[in-house]
Amino acid sequence: MNELKFRFLTDRLWFPPASEAGPEGLLAVGGDLSPERLLLAYRSGIFPWYSDDQPLLWWSPDPRFVLMPGEFHLPRRLRRTIRQGRFEVRADSAFREVIRLCAKVSRPDQEGTWITKEMIEAYCELHRAGWAHSVECWREDELVGGVYGVSIGLAFFAESMFRLEPDASKVALTALVQKCDLWGFRFLDCQMQTENTERFGARDIARDDFLQLLAQAIVEPGHKGLWTKEFENWSLDV
Repeated sequence: MNELKFRFLTDRLWFPPASEAGPEGLLAVGGDLSPERLLLAYRSGIFPWYSDDQPLLWWSPDPRFVLMPGEFHLPRRLRRTIRQGRFEVRADSAFREVIRLCAKVSRPDQEGTWITKEMIEAYCELHRAGWAHSVECWREDELVGGVYGVSIGLAFFAESMFRLEPDASKVALTALVQKCDLWGFRFLDCQMQTENTERFGARDIARDDFLQLLAQAIVEPGHKGLWTKEFENWSLDV
């Protein structure tokens, strides 16, 4: 059995080094979801992940699952969907609804959700401050898919996505990756492996390598603030 290894957090704004995480990636327990702590966590290679019946848990897995924009693979079927023009892509026009639907819409490989009410309010506060963003797919003014995450410098930390129609979340992810590529983002952090993101070219890298990439990315000028206008009258490259 793997030995549990983590630190307890207090009100002090601090995290232990990510390298001290246990075998499963658990680093710390406790603290809060204030914007200051969340931003410190992401800048340190750490993220929160817990459910309603658990205390606040902070993770830094090794390896880390990342998607390099230049390595993005666009499947042929999805390329056809984009060319059909079935969806309109927008950004930051319905952040709360995107994160709420990410928590609500079930997935075949997932039981329950880690996006608690507390998490929703915390990330909506980050969104209002210009750090968290959503990329959405709309059809006839109805929100049918989207993805949200946190942007610091030239790093994007993808949190979750949902779909109400086939391919809607994948088109939103494609738009996010292509825009990040145009902006020179170094990587999109997918945190841990999923089949969905692996199909698009995401891969494991050692945590030490991830932390080096992260340190270089977060000191760069980023794209804080609403992304709405950046996505207006912009077309995906297919």
